[in-house]
Amino acid sequence: MKKVLVLAAVMMAAVFSAKAEVEFAYEAGAEIVTSYIWRGQYNGGLSFQPDLEFGFDGEHTQFRAGVWGNIGASDWTFRKDKGDGDEFTRFMPELDIVLSFSTYGLSVGANHYYYCDGSNFFSWQSPEALDANGNSSTTEVWAGYNFGHWNDKAGLYFNWYTTVAGQDLVYDANGDPKRAWSSYFELGYDYTIENIGLTLGAVVGMSPWESPIYGNNKFAVTNISLKMNQEWEFEHVTLDLFVQASLNTDNLNKYNVVLWKEAGYDKLYNQKLNGVAGLGIWF
Repeated sequence: MKKVLVLAAVMMAAVFSAKAEVEFAYEAGAEIVTSYIWRGQYNGGLSFQPDLEFGFDGEHTQFRAGVWGNIGASDWTFRKDKGDGDEFTRFMPELDIVLSFSTYGLSVGANHYYYCDGSNFFSWQSPEALDANGNSSTTEVWAGYNFGHWNDKAGLYFNWYTTVAGQDLVYDANGDPKRAWSSYFELGYDYTIENIGLTLGAVVGMSPWESPIYGNNKFAVTNISLKMNQEWEFEHVTLDLFVQASLNTDNLNKYNVVLWKEAGYDKLYNQKLNGVAGLGIWF
């Protein structure tokens, strides 16, 4: 985690040393979504997702630090699990810490994912310690480029994410744990119709090698998504409404595209085609 904080300090120094005038900026808001879809994976049903970011903006440079959360409707059902003969209430929202720095379309950042399940908040442990003790939190670093920096109406972008800490293990021939370095490469394109505030987007995401996080054992296209987002801007508030469909092509067959015949909430975690609609408010 110290390395992440050092990176943040370097980003801040770069912002303040820029010749262009910089100003404080922030964004706060929340979305209600019909399901929690992350990089083509179904992670839960109806959810509330608050977001708070602050930082500094220059003419071509931006620094952001913030927190993002997810509280699913199923987290509030207070299911009773039995452990060691005792019953306890299960409540597992997600809390993410995010850092990013961008200049002239080039961006770098770090994301720390924590699931409120009683495990350690930080995830900087050896593979052997993680295997023995378990820790659901993970940390990733990322880099990308957005050609949309030069064109407000349309933008081709790509991002690469790699998990560097946390419960991201694979096992060698002897059964010993080692870090998988789970990675995800995303290529996307957005087009905005400015006079009506409508943005159309398409994404293709890939996991390049075996990953316990993305569920593949070799190269796989894990996310093909189409999204439509409509914004309404007011004096101090922006409302947005979006719909998105995502297809995971890893081990795709005619039986798992949509699991019509399977009962139960958990089937959606194995379904390859999922969708989400959401409504957000931003200040």
